[in-house]
Order: sequence, then structure tokens, then C-alpha cells
Amino acid sequence: MKRKVFPFEVLLWSIAFPGFGQIINKAYILGAFFILLEFVINVKSNLNLNILYSFQGKSEEAVLVTNYEWAMFYPCVYLYAIYESFLSAIEKSGEVPPVYLSLPFVTGAYFSTVGVVYSDVLPFIIYVPSTFIPIIGIVIGVGVGFMLRLMIIRFSEYGKKT
Repeated sequence: MKRKVFPFEVLLWSIAFPGFGQIINKAYILGAFFILLEFVINVKSNLNLNILYSFQGKSEEAVLVTNYEWAMFYPCVYLYAIYESFLSAIEKSGEVPPVYLSLPFVTGAYFSTVGVVYSDVLPFIIYVPSTFIPIIGIVIGVGVGFMLRLMIIRFSEYGKKT
């Protein structure tokens, strides 16, 4: 029995954990690669301790335990894994991928990486735990990416009526 692929379901599983979307898409080697990469970056950056301390309101401890040289890799790997699994699921379902689909994911990665860069300074200025700054960056970046995507579509050949 062949299981139907639902792109939104794959998107949600990939958001939950990088590599899970690829596993659902039956791209087992790529899925295992993203899972392994997530574990390596997570361990090397001490991301789980950062998250734990951030949720406990211990911003100073969160900043002190984090290895930012490794943490800066996380947003790009995370968002690329989400994008790749979502795109593959769309293609497997027989749909045509939307134009400029990657733009919200790319801008989300950029903004989140900038959030990582400033997550050791901003918690003490605006009183937001360090883990939340890159997450806010993702949200803002994805929003900016969707707006840019719509503007490009509107003012390009894709937005012109035939």
C-alpha cells in the first residue's frame, strides 16, 4: 500500500526535528545526515543547555554555556532541512512547487543567524532570553521572505496576466 505524501505534514515534522521530513519522504540517507548534523551542532554548541537556561530565565548562564562558533551553523542547517523536505514532498505529491519557494526559508536563515550573533548581547538590553532571539529572527525573516516573494511575483513575469 502506497502512502500519499502530504507536504504540510512533512513541513511540520521537519520543523519538529531536522531530518524527520526526509525520513517521511523516504530519503533515508539524507534524513540520517540531517539528524546526525543536528546532533553534532547541538552538542558542540551546547544548544540544549542554552534552551534550558533560557526557559528558566537564566540568560547569563545560557550565554556562558553556548559555543557561538558552532551555534551559528544551526539556523542554516535547520531551515535548509525544512526547505528541502518540503520541496521534495511537494514534488512527490505531483504538485508544481511555487515560484521562489526558497525565499522565506533563506531570509529566515539569515535573520536567525544574525539573531545568534546578537543573542549573547541582546538578552541584557531587552530582557529576552538568548534562545528566543534567533527564534524571533526566524519569524521575522520568514515574514520578510514571504513579503519579498510576493513583491517579486507581483512585479515579475509571473505576476503579469496573459
